[in-house]
Order: sequence, then structure tokens, then C-alpha cells
Amino acid sequence: MILVLRALGVGDLLTAVPAIRGLSAAFYGEPLALAAPLWLTPLIDLIGGVGRIVPTDGLSLHRWNVPPPRLAVNLHGRGPESHRLLHAAAPGTLWAFANAEADHLDGPEWVEEEHEVLRWCRLLRHYGVEADESDLALAVPPSTVPHGVTIIHPGAKSPSRRWPVDRFADVARHLRWAGHQVVITGSAAERDLRVRVAERAGLPPSAVPGTGLADLAALVAHARLVISGDTGIAHLATAYGTPSVTLFGPMSPARWGPPDRPYHRPIWHGTRSERGDLPGPDVHPALLAIGADEVLAAAADLTGAPASS
Repeated sequence: MILVLRALGVGDLLTAVPAIRGLSAAFYGEPLALAAPLWLTPLIDLIGGVGRIVPTDGLSLHRWNVPPPRLAVNLHGRGPESHRLLHAAAPGTLWAFANAEADHLDGPEWVEEEHEVLRWCRLLRHYGVEADESDLALAVPPSTVPHGVTIIHPGAKSPSRRWPVDRFADVARHLRWAGHQVVITGSAAERDLRVRVAERAGLPPSAVPGTGLADLAALVAHARLVISGDTGIAHLATAYGTPSVTLFGPMSPARWGPPDRPYHRPIWHGTRSERGDLPGPDVHPALLAIGADEVLAAAADLTGAPASS
């Protein structure tokens, strides 16, 4: 068995898709188990090649409910916690970035500014496994969601990556005026945020649908446009080739942005010195520098709709 660790969220999972597929192809016929949060199962099922999900949320040491794997692969981080967690599974071999603190020197060096997709593909190449960085597509799940909607996703896990509600509402209002069918998406915990955006934009309650992960993936796959911050839904837009406008703050698009394709528009006004390694709890200055008019212009460029009323 091959055990792969990626115990993170939606965007993190999707940036590891090329590496997961590279491992699945390299060890075809051998069971591949992915250690990841169980709630990500609807998206993991869309990747293909994963035979088993091992519920893992975070890096706390625990007893693995799997036989000792022939190979463990750390697609989670640089270590040492993630390295030690995989060592606890008693693998025959560990593939991971070099980390002296975890007593693992058999791996490439970590490059902090490297794009997340390229990072994991480079790790595999160090061990002789090829992975295609462009292989980001997901299967489309069956669903009865509406087609052709414009998605506005105001939430993000970190407050520093959330564009102000009033600016999202301005964008939603203008796009509705321009003929877009606008929906406001997010998690159940973000419902109040979504309702505030919809109400300030003058949208009906039906514009705030309840969607699980599979339905959200289908909604993005069939959408006209996705507008969001630097969060998981932006990676779904990449996976389905759906036109997107992504607003970046603490992190540069060079680290987490979409591929250089004409139907994606990353917007960022930050610099390395402004970012820092530990963004604070408030909205990041680089994100605040983005105005509604700039987002509407990018949307108009992608869809041909008027930029403002």
C-alpha cells in the first residue's frame, strides 16, 4: 500500500491533484490510501486513483488504522510534524522534503516561494516519479444545480483573505444589472456573511443556496464566472476551466494562483515585504487595495458584460 498525507482543506487538496495522479500512475495496481479530512470525500472521489481515504485532520500523532505501508509520501508540508506522523505509520520508505529535525535527509530542499502545485511535482521527480503540473482537472459530479450562474464567494478561512462585504455586494449588484444570474456561495458557517452580501446587493433569498461539496463542484463546473478571494473555490474554477477573478491579499498568485490561462484573472497589489509570513486578523492591505471597479472590469473582460451601471 502507498500512504499519502494531505490533511488540509479544499484548495490544498486540489493543488496536490497532479502529484496524487502521478503516484497513482507510477504505482498502478497497488492500493493508494490518502490521509485527509473525511469531509473532503466528495472531492477526493472526483480525482480518481484513490482507493481508500484514511480520516486524518491535522498533524497530531495517533495510531494509524492501516497496515504499515510499503511507501509513505508527505504531500502535507516540510516537517517535522508531518514527517513524524508518517513515521508513526511504520512505512518501509518515506518520501518527503529534507528535514534534519525529523531525521529525514533523503529528500529535496524546501523552496518557500515555490508554487504549491510545482512543489509536490518536484518532490516526486526527486524520487523518479513523473507528474504533470497541468493535470488539474476534476470529474464533474452528477447534480441538478443550475447552469450558467455567476458565483460570488465572499468567505475564506482567514479573515485577512476576506474582501469587504460592501465591495462584494457592489460587484454582485452591478453584475445582476448586467444580466448575470448571481448566486452567493459558502459554507454553512458562512451563511450570515452570504446573506449580508445578498441583502446589500438587492438579491433574493434564492441567491444564497445551500450546497454540499459535490453540488458546489458541479455549480462551478457549469458556471459562467467565479469571483472569490484566495480560497478553495478558486481552485475548483481552475479544475473546471471556469472563468474566474481571484482576489489575493496575504499570499501572492505566484504561490497559490491559477495557471496562466486567458480565462483566469488573479488580482494582487501586494509585495513580499507587505505580506509577511504571519498575516494578522484584519483584512490584508493588498486586498483592501482592490476596488470593485477593478473586479468588474476583469469580469467584463472575461464575459463581455458591461463593467458598471
